[in-house]
Amino acid sequence: MDLDAYFARIGYAGSRAPTLATLHALSAAHAQAIPFENLDVLLGRPIDLDPAAVDRKLIGARRGGYCFEQNTLFLRVLEALGFDARPLSARVRWGRPRDYTPPRTHVFVRVDLDGASWMVDVGIGSTSLTAALRLDATGEQPTPHEPRRIVFEDGRYFHQARLGDSWHDIYEFTREEMPAIDRELANWYTSAHPGSHFKNRLTVARALPDGARVAILNRELTIRRRGVAETRTIDSPAELLAVLAEHFGLHFPAGTTFACPALDWPS
Repeated sequence: MDLDAYFARIGYAGSRAPTLATLHALSAAHAQAIPFENLDVLLGRPIDLDPAAVDRKLIGARRGGYCFEQNTLFLRVLEALGFDARPLSARVRWGRPRDYTPPRTHVFVRVDLDGASWMVDVGIGSTSLTAALRLDATGEQPTPHEPRRIVFEDGRYFHQARLGDSWHDIYEFTREEMPAIDRELANWYTSAHPGSHFKNRLTVARALPDGARVAILNRELTIRRRGVAETRTIDSPAELLAVLAEHFGLHFPAGTTFACPALDWPS
Protein backbone atom coordinates (compact mmCIF):
# COMPACT_ATOMS: atom_id res chain seq x y z
CA MET A 1 0.00 0.00 0.00
CA ASP A 2 1.59 3.24 -1.17
CA LEU A 3 0.30 5.49 1.61
CA ASP A 4 2.12 8.56 0.31
CA ALA A 5 0.35 8.26 -3.05
CA TYR A 6 -3.00 7.71 -1.36
CA PHE A 7 -2.60 10.70 0.95
CA ALA A 8 -1.59 12.88 -2.00
CA ARG A 9 -4.72 11.69 -3.85
CA ILE A 10 -7.05 12.74 -1.02
CA GLY A 11 -5.08 15.85 -0.06
CA TYR A 12 -4.39 14.62 3.47
CA ALA A 13 -1.38 15.79 5.48
CA GLY A 14 -2.56 14.97 9.01
CA SER A 15 -1.61 12.38 11.59
CA ARG A 16 -1.07 8.76 10.60
CA ALA A 17 -1.54 7.44 14.12
CA PRO A 18 -4.37 4.86 14.40
CA THR A 19 -6.65 7.10 16.49
CA LEU A 20 -10.29 8.11 16.32
CA ALA A 21 -9.32 11.60 15.18
CA THR A 22 -7.38 10.10 12.25
CA LEU A 23 -10.34 7.86 11.37
CA HIS A 24 -12.70 10.84 11.25
CA ALA A 25 -10.26 12.95 9.22
CA LEU A 26 -9.54 10.23 6.65
CA SER A 27 -13.26 9.52 6.18
CA ALA A 28 -13.92 13.17 5.38
CA ALA A 29 -10.90 13.60 3.11
CA HIS A 30 -11.58 10.44 1.10
CA ALA A 31 -15.29 11.16 0.55
CA GLN A 32 -14.49 14.68 -0.61
CA ALA A 33 -11.64 13.71 -2.97
CA ILE A 34 -12.57 10.39 -4.58
CA PRO A 35 -16.02 10.44 -6.20
CA PHE A 36 -18.46 7.58 -6.07
CA GLU A 37 -19.23 6.55 -9.67
CA ASN A 38 -20.31 3.63 -11.86
CA LEU A 39 -19.05 4.97 -15.19
CA ASP A 40 -16.87 1.97 -16.10
CA VAL A 41 -19.93 -0.27 -15.79
CA LEU A 42 -21.71 1.87 -18.40
CA LEU A 43 -18.60 1.86 -20.59
CA GLY A 44 -18.60 -1.95 -20.59
CA ARG A 45 -15.35 -2.24 -18.65
CA PRO A 46 -14.94 -4.97 -15.99
CA ILE A 47 -14.52 -3.88 -12.36
CA ASP A 48 -11.29 -5.46 -11.14
CA LEU A 49 -10.94 -5.70 -7.35
CA ASP A 50 -7.29 -6.73 -7.42
CA PRO A 51 -5.54 -4.22 -5.12
CA ALA A 52 -3.11 -3.12 -7.82
CA ALA A 53 -5.99 -2.50 -10.25
CA VAL A 54 -7.93 -0.49 -7.66
CA ASP A 55 -4.85 1.59 -6.89
CA ARG A 56 -4.20 2.28 -10.58
CA LYS A 57 -7.78 3.44 -11.10
CA LEU A 58 -8.66 5.38 -7.94
CA ILE A 59 -5.21 6.71 -7.07
CA GLY A 60 -3.10 6.72 -10.24
CA ALA A 61 -5.80 7.58 -12.79
CA ARG A 62 -7.68 9.82 -10.30
CA ARG A 63 -10.96 8.07 -11.02
CA GLY A 64 -13.71 7.07 -8.61
CA GLY A 65 -15.59 3.84 -8.08
CA TYR A 66 -18.33 2.18 -6.08
CA CYS A 67 -18.31 0.42 -2.71
CA PHE A 68 -16.24 -2.64 -3.55
CA GLU A 69 -13.48 -0.43 -4.91
CA GLN A 70 -13.79 2.47 -2.46
CA ASN A 71 -14.19 0.58 0.80
CA THR A 72 -11.68 -2.17 0.07
CA LEU A 73 -9.14 0.55 -0.73
CA PHE A 74 -10.03 2.32 2.51
CA LEU A 75 -9.80 -0.99 4.40
CA ARG A 76 -6.26 -1.55 3.11
CA VAL A 77 -5.26 2.00 4.08
CA LEU A 78 -6.60 1.54 7.61
CA GLU A 79 -4.86 -1.81 8.02
CA ALA A 80 -1.59 -0.32 6.79
CA LEU A 81 -1.92 2.41 9.44
CA GLY A 82 -2.41 -0.16 12.19
CA PHE A 83 -6.18 -0.03 12.67
CA ASP A 84 -8.07 -3.22 13.57
CA ALA A 85 -10.42 -3.15 10.57
CA ARG A 86 -12.58 -5.69 8.78
CA PRO A 87 -15.15 -5.67 5.94
CA LEU A 88 -18.85 -6.12 6.75
CA SER A 89 -21.69 -6.87 4.32
CA ALA A 90 -24.96 -4.98 3.96
CA ARG A 91 -28.14 -4.72 1.92
CA VAL A 92 -28.79 -1.27 0.43
CA ARG A 93 -32.23 0.03 1.42
CA TRP A 94 -32.19 3.60 0.10
CA GLY A 95 -35.60 4.25 -1.46
CA ARG A 96 -36.82 0.70 -0.81
CA PRO A 97 -39.68 -0.42 1.47
CA ARG A 98 -38.97 -2.64 4.45
CA ASP A 99 -40.99 -5.54 2.97
CA TYR A 100 -38.55 -5.78 0.04
CA THR A 101 -35.35 -7.83 0.43
CA PRO A 102 -32.49 -6.30 -1.59
CA PRO A 103 -29.39 -8.32 -2.50
CA ARG A 104 -26.39 -8.29 -0.19
CA THR A 105 -24.31 -6.09 -2.50
CA HIS A 106 -22.68 -3.56 -0.21
CA VAL A 107 -19.52 -3.60 1.87
CA PHE A 108 -18.48 -1.17 4.59
CA VAL A 109 -15.73 -1.25 7.22
CA ARG A 110 -15.85 -1.95 10.95
CA VAL A 111 -13.01 -0.60 13.09
CA ASP A 112 -12.41 -1.74 16.68
CA LEU A 113 -10.62 1.00 18.58
CA ASP A 114 -9.96 1.45 22.29
CA GLY A 115 -12.67 -1.02 23.30
CA ALA A 116 -15.36 0.41 21.01
CA SER A 117 -16.63 -0.57 17.55
CA TRP A 118 -16.97 2.04 14.80
CA MET A 119 -18.20 1.94 11.23
CA VAL A 120 -16.78 3.87 8.27
CA ASP A 121 -18.17 3.92 4.74
CA VAL A 122 -16.72 6.00 1.89
CA GLY A 123 -18.64 4.06 -0.77
CA ILE A 124 -22.38 4.61 -0.41
CA GLY A 125 -22.88 7.29 -3.04
CA SER A 126 -24.50 10.57 -2.06
CA THR A 127 -24.73 9.39 1.56
CA SER A 128 -21.09 8.31 2.02
CA LEU A 129 -19.96 8.91 5.58
CA THR A 130 -17.66 11.83 6.34
CA ALA A 131 -17.04 10.66 9.91
CA ALA A 132 -16.97 7.36 11.75
CA LEU A 133 -20.13 6.19 13.58
CA ARG A 134 -20.29 4.23 16.82
CA LEU A 135 -21.71 0.82 15.97
CA ASP A 136 -23.12 0.17 19.43
CA ALA A 137 -24.52 3.67 20.08
CA THR A 138 -28.16 4.61 20.25
CA GLY A 139 -29.58 7.92 19.20
CA GLU A 140 -28.47 10.57 16.74
CA GLN A 141 -24.79 10.95 15.86
CA PRO A 142 -23.50 14.14 14.22
CA THR A 143 -21.27 14.16 11.14
CA PRO A 144 -19.91 17.06 9.05
CA HIS A 145 -22.87 16.39 6.76
CA GLU A 146 -26.17 14.69 7.68
CA PRO A 147 -26.96 13.41 11.19
CA ARG A 148 -26.93 9.60 11.36
CA ARG A 149 -28.13 6.87 13.66
CA ILE A 150 -28.07 3.08 13.90
CA VAL A 151 -31.22 1.32 15.05
CA PHE A 152 -31.78 -2.36 15.83
CA GLU A 153 -35.11 -3.84 14.76
CA ASP A 154 -36.25 -7.41 14.07
CA GLY A 155 -32.75 -8.81 14.46
CA ARG A 156 -31.20 -6.35 12.00
CA TYR A 157 -29.25 -3.12 12.25
CA PHE A 158 -30.36 -0.18 10.10
CA HIS A 159 -28.01 2.65 9.21
CA GLN A 160 -30.15 5.76 8.78
CA ALA A 161 -29.61 9.38 7.74
CA ARG A 162 -31.78 12.33 8.74
CA LEU A 163 -32.67 14.39 5.69
CA GLY A 164 -34.84 17.35 6.60
CA ASP A 165 -37.25 16.20 9.28
CA SER A 166 -37.26 12.50 8.35
CA TRP A 167 -35.02 9.50 8.94
CA HIS A 168 -34.26 7.36 5.90
CA ASP A 169 -32.84 3.83 5.74
CA ILE A 170 -29.45 3.72 3.99
CA TYR A 171 -28.78 0.01 4.45
CA GLU A 172 -29.31 -2.91 6.81
CA PHE A 173 -26.67 -5.27 8.18
CA THR A 174 -26.13 -8.05 10.71
CA ARG A 175 -22.43 -7.43 11.46
CA GLU A 176 -21.52 -10.43 9.29
CA GLU A 177 -18.10 -10.13 7.72
CA MET A 178 -17.76 -10.11 3.93
CA PRO A 179 -14.68 -12.10 2.85
CA ALA A 180 -13.00 -11.50 -0.49
CA ILE A 181 -14.86 -14.29 -2.31
CA ASP A 182 -18.24 -12.81 -1.31
CA ARG A 183 -17.11 -9.36 -2.45
CA GLU A 184 -16.04 -10.81 -5.80
CA LEU A 185 -19.44 -12.45 -6.29
CA ALA A 186 -21.40 -9.34 -5.29
CA ASN A 187 -19.13 -7.17 -7.43
CA TRP A 188 -19.92 -9.33 -10.47
CA TYR A 189 -23.65 -9.00 -9.85
CA THR A 190 -23.41 -5.25 -9.31
CA SER A 191 -21.35 -4.62 -12.44
CA ALA A 192 -22.64 -7.27 -14.87
CA HIS A 193 -26.13 -8.54 -14.05
CA PRO A 194 -28.77 -6.98 -16.34
CA GLY A 195 -31.00 -6.28 -13.34
CA SER A 196 -28.35 -4.35 -11.40
CA HIS A 197 -29.29 -0.70 -11.00
CA PHE A 198 -25.69 0.21 -11.89
CA LYS A 199 -26.33 -1.22 -15.37
CA ASN A 200 -29.41 0.94 -15.79
CA ARG A 201 -28.56 4.36 -14.39
CA LEU A 202 -25.65 6.75 -14.20
CA THR A 203 -24.69 7.84 -10.70
CA VAL A 204 -21.82 10.04 -9.51
CA ALA A 205 -21.47 11.71 -6.10
CA ARG A 206 -18.96 13.57 -3.96
CA ALA A 207 -19.06 15.22 -0.55
CA LEU A 208 -17.99 18.86 -0.38
CA PRO A 209 -15.97 20.35 2.49
CA ASP A 210 -18.65 22.84 3.58
CA GLY A 211 -21.26 20.24 4.48
CA ALA A 212 -22.71 20.19 0.97
CA ARG A 213 -22.87 17.38 -1.57
CA VAL A 214 -22.89 17.26 -5.35
CA ALA A 215 -24.35 14.38 -7.34
CA ILE A 216 -25.48 13.30 -10.79
CA LEU A 217 -28.32 10.84 -11.29
CA ASN A 218 -28.76 10.16 -14.99
CA ARG A 219 -29.31 13.64 -16.47
CA GLU A 220 -29.86 15.58 -13.23
CA LEU A 221 -27.11 17.48 -11.43
CA THR A 222 -27.97 18.22 -7.80
CA ILE A 223 -26.07 20.33 -5.29
CA ARG A 224 -27.45 19.97 -1.77
CA ARG A 225 -26.50 22.49 0.89
CA ARG A 226 -27.74 21.85 4.42
CA GLY A 227 -30.88 20.15 3.20
CA VAL A 228 -31.68 22.60 0.39
CA ALA A 229 -31.26 21.05 -3.07
CA GLU A 230 -30.59 22.86 -6.34
CA THR A 231 -31.18 20.66 -9.39
CA ARG A 232 -30.72 21.26 -13.09
CA THR A 233 -30.98 19.06 -16.17
CA ILE A 234 -27.94 18.10 -18.22
CA ASP A 235 -28.94 18.54 -21.86
CA SER A 236 -26.32 16.71 -23.92
CA PRO A 237 -23.53 14.11 -23.77
CA ALA A 238 -20.97 16.90 -24.22
CA GLU A 239 -22.42 18.83 -21.28
CA LEU A 240 -22.29 15.67 -19.17
CA LEU A 241 -18.56 15.33 -19.84
CA ALA A 242 -18.06 18.99 -18.87
CA VAL A 243 -20.01 18.51 -15.61
CA LEU A 244 -18.01 15.38 -14.75
CA ALA A 245 -14.79 17.33 -15.20
CA GLU A 246 -15.90 20.48 -13.38
CA HIS A 247 -17.57 18.98 -10.32
CA PHE A 248 -15.85 15.61 -9.93
CA GLY A 249 -12.45 15.88 -11.59
CA LEU A 250 -13.39 13.02 -13.94
CA HIS A 251 -12.00 13.54 -17.43
CA PHE A 252 -12.99 11.53 -20.50
CA PRO A 253 -12.12 12.03 -24.19
CA ALA A 254 -14.47 14.19 -26.23
CA GLY A 255 -17.23 12.09 -27.73
CA THR A 256 -17.34 9.56 -24.87
CA THR A 257 -20.88 8.26 -24.32
CA PHE A 258 -22.25 6.05 -21.57
CA ALA A 259 -24.59 3.17 -22.42
CA CYS A 260 -27.46 3.83 -20.04
CA PRO A 261 -31.20 3.53 -20.80
CA ALA A 262 -31.95 6.45 -18.47
CA LEU A 263 -29.84 8.87 -20.53
CA ASP A 264 -32.71 9.86 -22.81
CA TRP A 265 -31.00 12.69 -24.65
CA PRO A 266 -33.27 14.95 -26.70
CA SER A 267 -32.98 14.32 -30.42
